[in-house]
This record gives sequence, structure tokens and C-alpha cells, in this order.
Amino acid sequence: MSNHELIHGFETDTLPGEFHHEDHVHLAFAYLCEYAPLEALQRFCLALKKYAAARGKTQLYHETITHAYFFLIRERMARAGSQSWQQFSDNNPDLLVWRNGILARYYSESTLRSDLARSVFLFPDNCR
Repeated sequence: MSNHELIHGFETDTLPGEFHHEDHVHLAFAYLCEYAPLEALQRFCLALKKYAAARGKTQLYHETITHAYFFLIRERMARAGSQSWQQFSDNNPDLLVWRNGILARYYSESTLRSDLARSVFLFPDNCR
């Protein structure tokens, strides 16, 4: 599936199956391949919020987690140059781990659980 097809399928809610962490990373990668970073972030966030709302789960959207992963993906893409999704995912397995994943290096658990982190992007508070 091309980046455009993935984005279109997500935005129109026509992708089959469930949408897990690795799928979120893939989608962010696709947006970053297709759009300038800030436009990609805006479109990605709007699509995620719409997706959650369509399932009656607006509380699942998390601004800090979304933005932090998005910019980690962007940085890795910039460092590596042009890559396919397969190459990117093979080279960045740490981004595909959800539980006890990469954000634990940057954020305390209490910060990520906070209502503030859910509603606005917070800078890392636990850099190690």
C-alpha cells in the first residue's frame, strides 16, 4: 500500500482491521513522506482525533505522545535520508515498541498519565 493509499484509507476510515501502535508509526511516516512536517503533523493529529471520535473514544487521543513520536520519526527520517517504510521500520525497531517504549527515556510515567500531557504537548521531563 502506498503512503497516499494509507493516508486516504485512514482519513476515510476504510482501512480493514484494528489500528495498533506500529500502524500509528507507519501512518506518521506516510504523512511525513507526503507533506511538509508541520502540515503533516496537523493532518495526522486531525485524522487521529477523527478516528478516535468515530469510535466514541476521544479520550484515547494523547497530544504529548502523538507529537513526541511524530518528531522522533521525523528526526530518524532526516538522519537516514530517503527510505521505504520497510527499511525505516527495520532500522528503527525501538519506535515500534509501545509498552515501555522509547518515550520512557524522555518522560516520567506520571507526566504521560497527566491530563495536561493528554491535551497539550509537554516537553520531556526525564531525559536519560
